[in-house]
Amino acid sequence: MADFVTPGPDDVQFRLRDDEPVDHAAVTVDSFLDQSNASAVRIEPGDDARELLPHIEQIRLVEVNFPSFMDGRGYSAARILREAGYTGELRAVGDVLIDQLAIMRRCGFDSFQPDRPLDEDDARRAFATWPEVYQAAADDRTPIWAKRHG
Repeated sequence: MADFVTPGPDDVQFRLRDDEPVDHAAVTVDSFLDQSNASAVRIEPGDDARELLPHIEQIRLVEVNFPSFMDGRGYSAARILREAGYTGELRAVGDVLIDQLAIMRRCGFDSFQPDRPLDEDDARRAFATWPEVYQAAADDRTPIWAKRHG
């Protein structure tokens, strides 16, 4: 399911992707918009993810910073990008907690780089907690009502 790694202080703890990770640092949204060769960008709270939409074909990685687990703006950024067709890596970084993982995944995140390492068994349980979902979201899970009614 997930590729769990032993994280260092600046490493991705786990990814839900099979492609090669981006091997260079992400730039700010403003820096990205000012240059044409970047393929990794970092969204901070207050940045407008919609500014990236004309460029989503060239972006391989979007990091979304969660400076506090109470700041939910990153969820909206993820949904905006996924609903616009972004298929690259979408990484939640910062104050990422176990109990947020399943919802982050539903919003489209497919890799996670928490400030503090998460317990691997707890993370696996978090991703598997709700096998059925009730509404469509950025992930590809079929809502239970659609399964029930064809």
